[in-house]
This record gives sequence, structure tokens and C-alpha cells, in this order.
Amino acid sequence: MRLFATLFLLCTSVSFAPVKATGFDPGRTIDIVATDDMKYSVNTITAKRGETIRIRLVAKGVIPKIAMAHNVVVLKLGTDVLKLLKDGAPHRGTDFIPPDMLKAVIAKTPFAGPGEMVQVTFAVPAKPGRYPFICTFAGHYQAGMKGTLIVK
Repeated sequence: MRLFATLFLLCTSVSFAPVKATGFDPGRTIDIVATDDMKYSVNTITAKRGETIRIRLVAKGVIPKIAMAHNVVVLKLGTDVLKLLKDGAPHRGTDFIPPDMLKAVIAKTPFAGPGEMVQVTFAVPAKPGRYPFICTFAGHYQAGMKGTLIVK
């Protein structure tokens, strides 16, 4: 009992230094919900050139992750989305993105299953344009799981 009391006093009397801010600004957060109907709740994101944004994806549904997972992959202008999806089909280890097309990815979240939340923070490209974002899980893009990041 004496040992417990001593440990308690030590733990409660130790002062902790406050954590210093690192200067990192996570930017504006865009929340997107993905469900078993293979649709994003947000299809258009408008951002300023160079702005830092965080895309936070929440997966809602009941189908197990192995059969129904969702991600958000933001692609460079001019990326051949259908080629990326076709060639990426056998590449589960790279989230169904073909290794030779990884350079076309601006930002991506990991896959999320039911009840999971994933996110990615990145700097919006400096070049204005309409950048596609997609889910790379098989069949999801074709079912409508896609959107556009409009950079102004």
C-alpha cells in the first residue's frame, strides 16, 4: 500500500511541459462519406492554388472491408483514369494503382472499411484545372464513385 501511495504521489506531482506547436497547419478539412452504394457524399471540391486541404473519408456500410472498401485518390491533370483502373486491377498492394502510374497520384487515402475513417493532407496543385478524384476499388469508379477537385 505504501508503494502505491508513493507512486500515486509521484505521478500526480510531476509537471508536464506543454507541447510546442510545430507550425503545421492541416488546412481546411473536407469530410466525405462513402457507403455501400458506391457513391461519395461530396463530388466537387473547390480549392485555391497551393492551399493545404485535408480530405477525411468515413466509410459507412455493412459489407466487410475485403469485399467493399473505399479510398480517395486525387490524380494529376490528363491522367487516363480507365487505363489506371484496368492496369491497376492486379495490384492490391498499391491500392489497385499500377506501379508505373503512381507518379500520376497527387494524394490518396488508404482504404477504409465499414466504420473506419482515413485521411490525407496535401497541398493543392499550383496549376488551375479540374483534377479527378476516384475510388480505385474494383468497379467503384464505374458505379459513380468519382469527383472533381476544381483548382482556381
